[in-house]
Order: sequence, then C-alpha cells, then structure tokens
Amino acid sequence: MSASTPTISPDRPQPRSLLDLFLSMSFLALQGFGGVLAVVQHELVERKRWLTREEFVEEWAVAQILPGPNVVNLSLMLGSRYFGLPGAIAALAGMLTFPTIVVLAMAIAYAQYAQHPGVAGALRGMGAVAAGLIIASGLKLVTALNRHPLGRPAGLTIAGLCFVAVALWHVPLAWVLGILGTLSCVLTWHRIRA
Repeated sequence: MSASTPTISPDRPQPRSLLDLFLSMSFLALQGFGGVLAVVQHELVERKRWLTREEFVEEWAVAQILPGPNVVNLSLMLGSRYFGLPGAIAALAGMLTFPTIVVLAMAIAYAQYAQHPGVAGALRGMGAVAAGLIIASGLKLVTALNRHPLGRPAGLTIAGLCFVAVALWHVPLAWVLGILGTLSCVLTWHRIRA
C-alpha cells in the first residue's frame, strides 16, 4: 500500500465485492435527480458507513475540483480505495449504466410531452426539492468543520463569502474557487504548520 493510500481497518464496513460496489453505486445514481449530495452523504456515511463524515467532506472537496460530475469522481475514488482499478471501473459502471438507460427513456418521453404544463411544473418542483436536499446535507456536514484545522468559524466565514460572491454578486464560480479556495488552502497550511 502506498503512503497516500488510506489504511482501512478490517472491521470497518466496506463493500463486500465488486458486485456490491456496482449495485450500491447504481442505487445511488438512480436516486439522484438534479443533485445527489444528500443521497450520497446519507448512503455512504450514515447508512453504509463506508466513509466517516470527515472523509466524506475531504473526498467530496476533491471530487468537486476534478473535471466531470462530482458524484462520478467520488465513486471512482471510493471504488479505487477498496478494490483498486477494478473497483474504480465497477463504481463508474454502476454510476452510469442504469441512469443512462433511464435518461434515454425519459428523453423519448419528454419529446412527446414537453409542452404539457404538468411536466414543466413537475420539473420546477424537483428543482426546489434538490435545493432543499443540498441545504440539508450542508447543515449535517457542518459538524465535520470541528475537526478541520481552520475550525468552524473560519470555515463558515469562507462558506458565507462563497455564497455572497456567487448568489448575490454573481461572481463566476471559477473566480470564487480560485480566490477563496486558494485562501482556504493557504490558511489551512499555515494552521497545520503552526
């Protein structure tokens, strides 16, 4: 095992096999609509306990800065953590197989019923649900800031600045991540060094 590979306790819950990993990732992917953060956090941290809250926050942060969908990046990291390359492939296949089939079927149905007012209303409602789930997950994960080197006050301040910059001032996300992300990394590095 390399120095960067986390040591996983044998008594810690983990996927039983590549098939278990594939089916678990498929189940996660099929539950998500518009945003899966809440579902992924609940399944991987609270239900299956394959990750601690702190590990989830760290892995999710890395998944967000990598190119591609966050949850796909997270599934690749999780699969690799437990089974190496075959695990990453199984997790990726689980994330993409059934959702692709569902999306293709929905695209065919949407082409037939796109003008119906009920369809437009349902999609707006799902957007509100997804936003609520993301907010709820964020509130659950705030406790992970207690163990972060910056601490909860600094972490919440940076999160608040991100919200203000993106939501109220409409600063492009790339700029916000570049500036506040770099600031967060520098502050964390100084705290760890001290």
